[in-house]
Amino acid sequence: MGAFIAIPLIVELTRRSMNSTDRDTASGQFAHLSQGITHYEWFGPKRGPIVVCIHGLTTPSIVWGSLSKGLALMGCRVLTYDLYGRGYSDRPRGKQNEAFFTQQLDDLLRHEDITGTISIVGYSMGGAIASAFAATQPERIGQLVLLAPAGMEIVSGKLVKFIVGTPIIGDWLMLAFYPNELRRGIQAERKLPTHVPKISDQQERELRHRGFVPAVLSSMRGLLGKSQQEEHNAIHHAGLPVLAIWGRDDAVIPLTAADTLTSWSPTTVQVIVNNAGHGLPYTHPTQVLEIIRKAMSAQS
Repeated sequence: MGAFIAIPLIVELTRRSMNSTDRDTASGQFAHLSQGITHYEWFGPKRGPIVVCIHGLTTPSIVWGSLSKGLALMGCRVLTYDLYGRGYSDRPRGKQNEAFFTQQLDDLLRHEDITGTISIVGYSMGGAIASAFAATQPERIGQLVLLAPAGMEIVSGKLVKFIVGTPIIGDWLMLAFYPNELRRGIQAERKLPTHVPKISDQQERELRHRGFVPAVLSSMRGLLGKSQQEEHNAIHHAGLPVLAIWGRDDAVIPLTAADTLTSWSPTTVQVIVNNAGHGLPYTHPTQVLEIIRKAMSAQS
């Protein structure tokens, strides 16, 4: 029995740590920030308006492979980065709540000497991070773009709630069962059209590194474990222009979240992309870019 219990823990401990050998294969740059090393990359003209792209729970900044280039062609100076626990960034321990993620973004902006107004594009959990940052520093935001954003609905399902709400046992269950659940979800999407080459392989590669699964659980217990009604109320009262883009067939964040967002922030512009699921940045980048372009033109 003891050996059975130990298996998920041993598997996690034998996964590779993120190190310089892995990072030598990465494009972009690395910043030593207050919570650890962060991998980041710039795209587009140096004097263009700055757009920061924040990825979601499990897929690192490679998810922006198409949208970043499209935004750059529109004249934007685009910054993408890997959240802690993902991609080529460090895996620091601790609760991954709003303060944790906004500190990383604040540190990175300071490292890059970005003091003026920026626009933020946040995808899925990245939408919740973007909203938290905008709510606390509205004077720094020119426009907020949310792609299938988290923050409107709390994680559901009995097993998920048990894992999130139960220390130690929940951690063991996450290590034991989540990797296969994630692989199944990735496999189900392999046949979808994508504008990011081999994105499924790159998503699955995250499971090879130690600290990724605990980071996902920490985010579920932290940032994704609370409603962002207060944040969106604050954004609305600050008068920030917000654009929310949803996939009509999204099975991860249902379209009912759009109604919730409207009730919290009535001035948010909402656009639904037909025949699209949760993978908007890599399955429908052309449509997303056109929607963003129109929104930016309306603001200029």
